[in-house]
Amino acid sequence: MKPFKLFLLLLGLSIPGLTTPARAEVGNPQIRTDHPWYPGELAISTFERLFETQAACYRRVTGRSVQTDQDKALAAWLWRNTHYWHGEAGRRDLWGEGFREGSDTRLREYWNGLFAYGFGLCGTTHSQWTAEFEHLLGHARGRGVGAAGHNAFEVFLAGDDYGEGRWALLDHDLSTVVFDPTGRRLLGLGEMQDNVDRWIDRSFHPEKQQGWLVCGLHPDDGVSYRQYSVAEYLAGYDGPPPMVHLRRGERMRRYFSPGLQDGKTFVFWGRNANTDSIPGPERSRTWVNQPDQMYGSVSGTDHRNGQARYANVQYVYQPDFASGDYREALVRESGDEVVFGFQTPYVIAATPPNASPWGIYDDGCRNGLVIRGHLDSPVAVSVDAGNRWSPAQMVGDQLDLTDWVKGHSQYWLRIGTGADDLEGAQLQIETVCQANVAVLPRLKDGGTEVTYEANSTAVVSFGPEADLAQAFLSDGGFGQSTVTLSVAADRPVVGVYAAAHVASGNPPSPEVRYQIECSVDDGRHWTPIVSDWKIPRRGDEPGDFWSQSFCYGTLDIEASPNQPVRIRFKNDGGKRYLRAEAHLVVQTGTPDPMEVTYDWIDSGGEHQQSHVFRDPVSGPQAAWHLPTARDVRTRWVQFQPVSSSR
Repeated sequence: MKPFKLFLLLLGLSIPGLTTPARAEVGNPQIRTDHPWYPGELAISTFERLFETQAACYRRVTGRSVQTDQDKALAAWLWRNTHYWHGEAGRRDLWGEGFREGSDTRLREYWNGLFAYGFGLCGTTHSQWTAEFEHLLGHARGRGVGAAGHNAFEVFLAGDDYGEGRWALLDHDLSTVVFDPTGRRLLGLGEMQDNVDRWIDRSFHPEKQQGWLVCGLHPDDGVSYRQYSVAEYLAGYDGPPPMVHLRRGERMRRYFSPGLQDGKTFVFWGRNANTDSIPGPERSRTWVNQPDQMYGSVSGTDHRNGQARYANVQYVYQPDFASGDYREALVRESGDEVVFGFQTPYVIAATPPNASPWGIYDDGCRNGLVIRGHLDSPVAVSVDAGNRWSPAQMVGDQLDLTDWVKGHSQYWLRIGTGADDLEGAQLQIETVCQANVAVLPRLKDGGTEVTYEANSTAVVSFGPEADLAQAFLSDGGFGQSTVTLSVAADRPVVGVYAAAHVASGNPPSPEVRYQIECSVDDGRHWTPIVSDWKIPRRGDEPGDFWSQSFCYGTLDIEASPNQPVRIRFKNDGGKRYLRAEAHLVVQTGTPDPMEVTYDWIDSGGEHQQSHVFRDPVSGPQAAWHLPTARDVRTRWVQFQPVSSSR
């Protein structure tokens, strides 16, 4: 696998004498279980799969079909409440100013927010959520809304009692929707202003709520709705869906509880609450991990320490220099260096050097990236495609480089010696990430069925950090009204995702048209990714607006290995692009079989079982059955490519 080998010609890089063996990496392996609430990535890793899963949960819980705008919105709201919780996420260094600085520090991308975190403050989650409704209901049908000390969320619903359309409160962060007295229509925050205290009173005609408790997390949460002040249009975006890419010699293990294998190695990327002496972020009031309790609740959630916590993803890679399989991970090599790449849909985490709430930002973090082996050579790491490198250090037997990669989702690792000298070095590269436990595939009581798929695709990213994207600017620039990125990969490209953060103005003009275009022939012909994107102004509005927005989209393309792909952002209103990013979806080689291992505890004791999936696309007839008993607790699940001969 070569998960992050970027366009080498643009960087002036070459690979003398490199002959690439037949690839056997596994691109985009996913599994799902038949757990009713937490089946895992194969059930939710695209919007199409997500909406199907949401609808099935909603029908099972409420008995209602999912046909109207209102039922689609409530199905999405139910799912978000039970899979995403309120917490303070660790920042990404989006602007190159450090984790503690930056003009806009919210994590606004949907898939990374869902898979790498699964928690965020109200403004963070609701900004991300706008992207889901962009796909579910249409353009700009979701918006963030400023309230009193809170950022709420509204969705624009049409049809039936909504007529041509009305904004409706759909606040997952406070677990609140409010129906009108007839119970037929959801109210918007603007409509509630005439008598907020009545609408937030749980005892006011509770039958109208159709089973959804007002202020489901805490009865006092609704006081924030006494203010209706800011509209945030297109406040988030979605990049590529989460794709894991594994190479021979690599395993990926996902732990469902903090602590890793020894139960006491805590690696995370968020505020350290240190609740019950377990370091890291957690939430006491949430429907996550108790989804069956939400519908029909009359009292809301109880306070329970650690009701939701983070999970971990541990990658361990041992490149094989004798067989040449190590080349699957190369960025480049020569006689005196080997450069490996790494990319993940999760976020690289850290064990902080102290117990302070934001110790993850301090120097001296550990366990996010650890190099082991018998290496008598210098090692350095880069998170901006080799533009800047950490100071070279000697490995000895072990070297921790966490401070240089924490809070990112990719890096290059440069080893200052040739591959011939590494054959006996027993090199091991361990990367530990944070993940959302609610997106991991859980086992259930009474037997579990596991299905598998690998579609032989991977992602090469040029962003979201501005420093990373900056290396691939070919025209215009950040802070200007036009930006062009020129990127490529060393594999066939089958798709592109592009997004831009725009200073769209306050109030945003609905007349400005935004474009994103793509060219695979050096700019001679351009194909639209986004055409005439506007910021529509509809329904009631508060008196103020967020002055920025996102423009984003995706396109299926065909580009040969190392063929430049140009992505151009422009608009007809002179609006400045603050940053932009691009992601290429590439075709990987014929996949190896995949060994999947589960480790769990149930009423029968401790268990561990493995199964090799040889067919990359497995249907129900090829499902793997695990004989789980009662009171199942899933400890970890592991993916590891195996030789085709096994």
